[in-house]
Amino acid sequence: MDGFDGVLSRKKLGQVFLINRGVADAEAAHAEGKVVIEIGPGMGMLTKALCMEAKKVIAVEKDFRLYTILKHELPLKNLVLINKDFLRTTDEELELDRADIVISNIPYYLSSSVVGWLAEKRMQAVLCLQKEFVEHMLAKPDTRSYSKLSVFTSLLFRVTKIMDVPKGNFRPVPKVDSAVIYMKPLERRISKRELEIIGLIMQHKKKTVRNAILDSHAYLGMEKGALTRIAGKVQHGGSRVFKLSPEEILRIAKELESVLV
Repeated sequence: MDGFDGVLSRKKLGQVFLINRGVADAEAAHAEGKVVIEIGPGMGMLTKALCMEAKKVIAVEKDFRLYTILKHELPLKNLVLINKDFLRTTDEELELDRADIVISNIPYYLSSSVVGWLAEKRMQAVLCLQKEFVEHMLAKPDTRSYSKLSVFTSLLFRVTKIMDVPKGNFRPVPKVDSAVIYMKPLERRISKRELEIIGLIMQHKKKTVRNAILDSHAYLGMEKGALTRIAGKVQHGGSRVFKLSPEEILRIAKELESVLV
């Protein structure tokens, strides 16, 4: 696209631009006949591929320079461009009552926020993310990468890895490789308080469940003495947190939620 000649990426926006059409086509294959939301279209390689497959594409670009060029370079009837920070968009702007899926190569710094947004909106997605982030999402108990993200992801989504995307497929070349995944939200409902408790416990994942709970007493809103009695009765209290499955950790969170003020 000639209009992008000389356009430099902005580090503060985490901009790297996909240059491999094959990767874009693989992602766009999930858009056929759907209303798609794209976060950060950048130079539009994925956007163009999506528009060839999708019923409609709603692309949100924060950078006004890129938004302006995209408006000129991609005058497509099934494309709606929004110049805004994605996390500040409204459900109405994104047409969430009609949208089927998010398909995006998102800036790495937005990864956690976007996953949280997807969980809240119960939206399926195809995302290109930092490979290490994906490894944490897919990590199993008793492994080095097992983390709060692993537990949240396992409890809230079914995640399938589609392909690895080496860093040479982007310009400017990032320092890390990426991976494309498909995320489908599960039917399970987890309360905000339960998610908070899981996060607190996983911050102390190398400790026993009992000690992880006690170390979180200030955030749980209880005096340590009272919490000690509760922690002593919790399932798997003597087990190391990182050895427990997401389901076991969720059960502990539910136990605690039922007795905490």
